[in-house]
Amino acid sequence: MLEDDPSDVFLRYSLALEWEKEGDCEKCVEQLRDLTQQDPPYVPAFFMAAQNLAKRNQIADARTFLREGIEEARRQGDAHAAGEMSEFLASLGSA
Repeated sequence: MLEDDPSDVFLRYSLALEWEKEGDCEKCVEQLRDLTQQDPPYVPAFFMAAQNLAKRNQIADARTFLREGIEEARRQGDAHAAGEMSEFLASLGSA
């Protein structure tokens, strides 16, 4: 399906989740990072990337995704996503 429409955001996000299920966190985060850099950025990708990075104990990188994701969610008027990411950011503590 991606060959037919490589710009399909939902398919690309789904592919990232499949890579996560297969244990390929590198490919998963890479795909999610691409989704956060498109125009407009895909807000759920910020949160999923942060969760994956946190699982791998890459907390500083996870925080970066969350901060950027919160800002983007607010720009796009998605208060729910901004709130979820804010909660997850707070759960990671400070440092």
